[in-house]
Amino acid sequence: MLNDIQADAEHAAGIERDFTQLAVLLATQPTVAATLHSIVGSAVAMTSGAEQAGLTVRRGPTWFTLAATGPLARQMDKLHSEFVEGPSQDSLLFSHALSVDHLGTDPRWPVFGPGACRQTGVNSVVAHQLVLDADVGSVAVLNLYSRQPAAFAGLDRGMLDGLITHSAIGLAKAEAKQHSQELRNALESNRRIGTAIGILMALHNVSERQGFDLLRTCSQHRHRKLREIAEDVIETGTLTL
Repeated sequence: MLNDIQADAEHAAGIERDFTQLAVLLATQPTVAATLHSIVGSAVAMTSGAEQAGLTVRRGPTWFTLAATGPLARQMDKLHSEFVEGPSQDSLLFSHALSVDHLGTDPRWPVFGPGACRQTGVNSVVAHQLVLDADVGSVAVLNLYSRQPAAFAGLDRGMLDGLITHSAIGLAKAEAKQHSQELRNALESNRRIGTAIGILMALHNVSERQGFDLLRTCSQHRHRKLREIAEDVIETGTLTL
């Protein structure tokens, strides 16, 4: 009994360490794309039996891979689109986690199951929703794959739920950070363009609107971004068409 209690405590402590490391990993990613790839990589590392993982989203009838640890996960996304059924689709539609021990003979997907098993060798699947944007109700599905039958039979659902929760929080933070950076970049770009317009107004004795039109015309003529033309004006004090 004492050994069982100690084992349970060590197991819980190990999961807590894993989640702490996951939170730190996700918080230090520079972009949303890097965060997505960290999520699928961590899902494989933290889930016993998982060979590959993919994070997918459905747009219309087609499934798109947001991130994957290998080609098998991408192939499974493609097959979901081709067969228009499967564990990812059901997880998305019915808002719950699904576990599959024998994909080729599972009666829930009589077309997808045998086809996907035959083409990829995948027998075991876990599919779990992951919220991308709570404000607009955007969700994806985290899929774990294994060629071994019943590879996830002993899966700790509490661990999986915790993985999903930490991933959703980390992704939300990454999206907020990226949006904030994009906003700062846009404000800085507008400021630099405004400075260049001011230079042209003084140089050519034109209105603000006319100064902007000069920048825009030069941008179109030289096939360069407006911000780049503005930087040239600020650096040289003139505008070269």
